[in-house]
Amino acid sequence: MSEIKTAKPERSRAAKWSRRGVIGAGVLAGGALLIGVGIRSGNPVDKLKPIVAGGPGEELVNSWVKIGADNIITAIVPHCEMGQGAHSVLGQMLADELDADWDKVNVMQAPTDGNYVVTDTARMFVAPFTMNAADWIEPTWDGLFTQISRLGDVLITGGSSSIRSTGQYQMRTAGAAAREMLKGAAAEEWGVAAADIETRNSMLIHEASGRSAPYAEFAAAAAEQPMPQSPKFKDPSEYRLMGKSVARTDIPSKVNGTAEFGVDAAPEGLDLSYAATRRAPVPGTKVTAMNADRAKDMTGVLQILNMGSFVAVVADSYWHAQQALNAIDIEFSEPESPIRSTADQFAHFAAALDEAGTTGGDKAAGKGDADGALANAATTLEAEYQVPYLAHAPMEPVNCTALVKDGKCEVWTSTQVPLMARSAAAEAVGLSKDDVIIHHPYLGGAFGRRLENDYVTMAVRIAKATGYPVKMIWSREEDTQKAMYRPADISRFRGGLDEAGKLVAYDNIFTQRHDPAEASVPGIYDIPNTAVRVAEAELHLPFSAWRSVDHSQHGYFIESFIDEAAHAAGKDPLEYRLAMLENAPRHRAVLEELAEISNWNGESAEGTAKGVAIVESFGTIAAEVIEVDMSSGKPRMTGIWCVCDAGYVMNPDGFRNQIEGGIVFGLTAAMYGDLDLVDGAVQQSNFHDYKMLRINEVPNIEVAIINSGDVPIGGAGEPGTPPAAPALTNAIFAASGKRIRQLPIAKQFA
Repeated sequence: MSEIKTAKPERSRAAKWSRRGVIGAGVLAGGALLIGVGIRSGNPVDKLKPIVAGGPGEELVNSWVKIGADNIITAIVPHCEMGQGAHSVLGQMLADELDADWDKVNVMQAPTDGNYVVTDTARMFVAPFTMNAADWIEPTWDGLFTQISRLGDVLITGGSSSIRSTGQYQMRTAGAAAREMLKGAAAEEWGVAAADIETRNSMLIHEASGRSAPYAEFAAAAAEQPMPQSPKFKDPSEYRLMGKSVARTDIPSKVNGTAEFGVDAAPEGLDLSYAATRRAPVPGTKVTAMNADRAKDMTGVLQILNMGSFVAVVADSYWHAQQALNAIDIEFSEPESPIRSTADQFAHFAAALDEAGTTGGDKAAGKGDADGALANAATTLEAEYQVPYLAHAPMEPVNCTALVKDGKCEVWTSTQVPLMARSAAAEAVGLSKDDVIIHHPYLGGAFGRRLENDYVTMAVRIAKATGYPVKMIWSREEDTQKAMYRPADISRFRGGLDEAGKLVAYDNIFTQRHDPAEASVPGIYDIPNTAVRVAEAELHLPFSAWRSVDHSQHGYFIESFIDEAAHAAGKDPLEYRLAMLENAPRHRAVLEELAEISNWNGESAEGTAKGVAIVESFGTIAAEVIEVDMSSGKPRMTGIWCVCDAGYVMNPDGFRNQIEGGIVFGLTAAMYGDLDLVDGAVQQSNFHDYKMLRINEVPNIEVAIINSGDVPIGGAGEPGTPPAAPALTNAIFAASGKRIRQLPIAKQFA
């Protein structure tokens, strides 16, 4: 495994400024301290105190950091833990600024409360220019986005945002402020200067006098200290935990089986019933008739419900509920959509592109004169790429446990958006959101699927109809065939090369534009004349964000076409990219490191070759090389290399794990991901026909990290996915001469 390469420039502007106005007043009691950020006038201490600081010796002072009488520090984090390690790294960042003993740090999930909105995540996506605000305007921006986030229920985990927004600003600020307050309290007691007190391993130390004390000893006095409005962040040279592969706090419980996920919900004192559901197979259709004669007398059946858009069976076990559901004859209304097959959907896309032609559609981005440059190019090339619908397929089944009783609603579920889930549940059962409680434990995978609340509203409606607590679980078939999906799409390209082979004209048009807007733009490359257009066409299946969102499609589109241009020019694909990155030193450094660790210029065995792709997404540059053996006539991956520059990686081991997972996720989709429409309904149903990559199909993955430093830090959960498909298809072309323009790959070798 390659060692991390770290540049040591001045810290970025984003790292230099500290959140002003994010530290609120504190209240002390019982020998414990809780310090937080994002709190201003109206700090709801009384409301939050019984929720997050109800243990022995605990007292709520503020939102995010708790110091107990036993000197145990608890970091209260607002983001969900879905396998990405966010809980641990957020705690790690806070603990480092606090100079805490990591062995005595706990991490606690923040409750579903409007005071725990992730303000910085909202700012980063909605108005990133405010992240570098001057100190004098910072309180205004922060106050504005705090209110916007509360109104919009922005307690969200997604977009590879946890570490680069909440961690970099809120968690670090909270830890740094707590450190200074503790020093100030000790300085007053000891009669020394605060600057002369050292903090280390949750201890306050004054070397000159020989005095020392645990943080807990000064918790009460620290809470009475003035809150620093701009606490100084550590310089990277001072980091003790950040940048280190410290152990994750969630792993032990996941290994010994005590970790609780949504599907494990077993609320104390509740006698749960179980619901299995069947929704309409074609979007927009309803239940028109139901014959439940065979099912109603089956073992364990409690109720059979026709809910309009779905049928639910409630029973004393999930097995009994599912077996009874299978015995019900259900008829659905005829669909209105003219799209009945996969061929229909792609014909619909093609018609939209044909109508737009070479100049129509909505302009997404561009510069220069692409049409003029194409007309004068020495060589022109055209290509069309196609990607299918894809499911999210998280390993933990979609589930939700709910109780609606006496004008109250309580929900236990795996969700990426607990506040939005609360609002959705409230609306579904006609309650105020203040009368809804959401419990959100660990998520067993999500990939964007659990950003949606369709399953929450179904569960609370069932619970309301029955009057007793119900755990609803979707079968794998329900989740695969009747969920929300990454869109299918077609993307067409025209390119023009000058006599030296340089790409001087680039025209691209496609039909699906969702998020983020820059995904479709080849912005890293120096191409003088570009036109990026969209001819929007209706989707038959409902859309939901899928890991890396539009980057997962456009990474494949763009990097495949750049590869085709390189081969048309007779150039080495990696060198060709480097030549277009003269003004992008970080991207060049990533590719140069990748060439080295993958031995790009080394000899390959007969029938074996390498492909390359580079995509910047979610603040991280990720480049990948995949080696493929085509000697059997079908692709077999023999090596995978990746180099990333995320600015600064807070936990290298966790970062690598996420990049590796993103690569495997992307390669699974590239090789096998495919959903077919027949009579308007999805045909694939489970992992036997919606395949996952097996362990024997994935070779060693080597991930190298470059810490370039002077940039806002990037994410890890999604950037590994976009380059995976094009690196693989480009390798297949290099090894066999077969250009893959339509995914999945396995279909091309059936």
